[in-house]
This record gives sequence, C-alpha cells and structure tokens, in this order.
Amino acid sequence: MKHALALPLVAALFAVGCAQQPQKLRVEPTYQEALNAPLLQSSRDAVAQLVANLDVAATGPGPVLVATVVNVNDMSHSAPLGRTLSEQYANAMAATGFDVKEIKLRGEVFVKEGAGELLLSREIKSIARSQNASMVLVGTYSPAASFTYVSMKLVRTEDSRIIRGHDYALPNDRDVQRLLVQPR
Repeated sequence: MKHALALPLVAALFAVGCAQQPQKLRVEPTYQEALNAPLLQSSRDAVAQLVANLDVAATGPGPVLVATVVNVNDMSHSAPLGRTLSEQYANAMAATGFDVKEIKLRGEVFVKEGAGELLLSREIKSIARSQNASMVLVGTYSPAASFTYVSMKLVRTEDSRIIRGHDYALPNDRDVQRLLVQPR
C-alpha cells in the first residue's frame, strides 16, 4: 500500500519539477561593453595597421575620401557591414589626424540606394579631382564559413597606385552575421 501512494506522489513531484525549468534570462549588453565592442576595436586596429609609418607628405596634400566597403562577390552592393566598416574607417582616419572628407554631404557623388558611396576605379580620379582628394580608402569584404575577410587599400588618386593595403578577418559572430544580411 505504501508503494501505491508513493508512486503518484513521485510522479506529481517529477511533473512539477519539469514544469518549473529555470528560464534563461536575457542579459542586456552594458554601455561599458558597447564602448569596448570588438567590431569597433577591430576597425580602429585595421586603420592603425594601414597607416602605420605612412609618409603622408608623399601621398599629397589633399584630403582622404573613404568609399563604401563592398562585397567582393557583388561590387555593386554592400550589406550594412560594408557601410558600417566605412563609417568606422572614416572616423578612425580622422581621429588619427587625416583630413577626411565626408562624401555623403557632397552632390557630386552618386549614392545608389542600398549600396552606399561606391567608388569604382574608373570614377576615382574624377571624384577625387572634384573633391581635391589625394587618396581614397577602398575596401572589399568576403564572407566565408567562419570568418569574413576584409581587404582595405589606400589608393593615390593622382595615378591610382595602391599606397598601402591591409587584410584582416572578422569572426562570423551574431553581430557580423546580422550586418551581412542585405536589407530587402
């Protein structure tokens, strides 16, 4: 008889225990974590590597333009990642002391919706001339399985020569994956 009463009691306790699984609480990121966001630091480090020991006098006196970083597989479009990287590069270049011109404010640059400010090689000279720019920072990204590979170049506008280049990779974490999605 004891076993007959114990079995329903054990079953009831088991059911209550299963029903009250602890729910995972979503932990919101903090402002301190945002300040040290890895994507921001990665962009700053990439620009620092790109301009390390650069003889600015040899590049010319004009400002620098920063073009939208585009997907290497589709140069006519850029996901939010490319536009975000471009903004971060421009800010890091300006913080380093470069005269960076904001081309989104200029009427001479054709801005294609969803693509940002694209500077194709045939357009660099004419846009740079109209902006009196001595260099343009251009770049591409290439998403792969675990990483997104980024290539950035400083191109002298006078002769389309690559002054400097730097390659690096971003881990395809949640933030990068979300920024790689093309808006519809």
